[in-house]
Amino acid sequence: MKKRLLLYPAIIGLFGVLIWVILQQGQLLPVKQTEAPVATVAHVSQPAPDNSWWQYLDNFKHPLSLLLLQIILIMVMARAFGILANKVKQPSVVGEIIAGVLLGPSLLGWVMPSFSAFLFPVDSMKNLQFLSQIGLAFFMFIVGMELDISKIRNKAHDAVMISHASIVVPFFLGVWLAYYLFTSFAPAGVSFLAFALFMGIAMSITAFPVLARIVQERKLTGTPLGTLAITCAAADDITAWCILAVVVAIVKAGGFVSALVTIVLAIIFVGTMLWLVRPWLNRTISRHIARNRQKAAVSVVFFTLLLSALATEVIGIHALFGAFLAGVIMPQQTDIKQLLTDKLEDVSVLLLLPIFFVYTGLRTQIGLLNESHLWSVCGMIMLVAVAGKFGGSTLTARLMGQSWRQSVAVGALMNTRGLMELVVLNIGYDLGILSPSIFAMMVLMALATTFMTGPLLDLVAFSEKKKKKKGILVV
Repeated sequence: MKKRLLLYPAIIGLFGVLIWVILQQGQLLPVKQTEAPVATVAHVSQPAPDNSWWQYLDNFKHPLSLLLLQIILIMVMARAFGILANKVKQPSVVGEIIAGVLLGPSLLGWVMPSFSAFLFPVDSMKNLQFLSQIGLAFFMFIVGMELDISKIRNKAHDAVMISHASIVVPFFLGVWLAYYLFTSFAPAGVSFLAFALFMGIAMSITAFPVLARIVQERKLTGTPLGTLAITCAAADDITAWCILAVVVAIVKAGGFVSALVTIVLAIIFVGTMLWLVRPWLNRTISRHIARNRQKAAVSVVFFTLLLSALATEVIGIHALFGAFLAGVIMPQQTDIKQLLTDKLEDVSVLLLLPIFFVYTGLRTQIGLLNESHLWSVCGMIMLVAVAGKFGGSTLTARLMGQSWRQSVAVGALMNTRGLMELVVLNIGYDLGILSPSIFAMMVLMALATTFMTGPLLDLVAFSEKKKKKKGILVV
């Protein structure tokens, strides 16, 4: 037991020192001052000729008509590809991401540029972006509500150890990889610190909602493996979002003093939400529910969600963190959580989240990877991502006393990135830290790591069945 207790500070300390060394060395790398403009999705927005048949569809060019058409197309495509993904034992999110990529310049904009320009003109992108951000805010609120803090407390030692190892190891590898990619791939004017920190956090994310869905679909809920995986992912989510908030604060602030002020404000905000707003919410919502005033309770929740998101956006740590924290502080009573989930989940998951996937796809330009060395870099990113997250989680779970099969299963689940990875990538892209080519590579990595979760779990299940047939006790 004493040896296990020493493992935590040893692993965290070792990789913390290595990350610090690379960051210090990276400060010496030259920062680009200018760079050639890169083609973006804007190139497909050329107006159609006067004699084309599009002139008979002028009414579709009205902003509201176009937005409604886009939403209808997005919902149909997301639903169709989500069903196809389920057919091959993949979570719906994989199909929805693929649908987004196919609707973007990687396929539709390449095969049918005029049609793509008609459907997704540049001036309509802002509308899709705002809708996707609202959908993400609602979804992150739901993710925060679904976190069961008591489970983290009950299995705190093993879960936190595995979770933090699954963050610090890939974070270190991401920073190390950034050292070699910075000179060639960082956008002009971006410092190594910003680029390295975002590469590190992008490698460290686990998609808690996707992982929870996989555990549920495979009937692992309540099993030792399912409980451990969910607890690790919950601890991972909280830690990763806190790190992301600090990273965004440092990047946006630009200087040490400004970053310090932002972090202090963020700490004050978190403390206020946990120790002042949370008790007030418990009293207020419980009182409204007891008096059968559900609408009043829901209005209080929406007010808290929007105000929390606004506060974190103003502080400089992104509105999504505020939405996530608002979900975490919601009352834990089952009836209240069910009421809020029923109000938000369908609209968020079925309508607004697919818009985010397509918006991400419209920004993903796989055509930029038009040289063999770029695909080599993409392969290196995937290798580092899997080695850090899957390898780090698996080995740490084994060190904590889990069997090899359980450890591999935990590693496979923790390696799931999905939606959460896309959220981080879009934040980095919006801040100008990730170039279009790196953004495309990271999106492909998110797809690949999410896709491989199912086959790895099937392999573990097959191995267990084989052992049971031989009459060998499975630990």
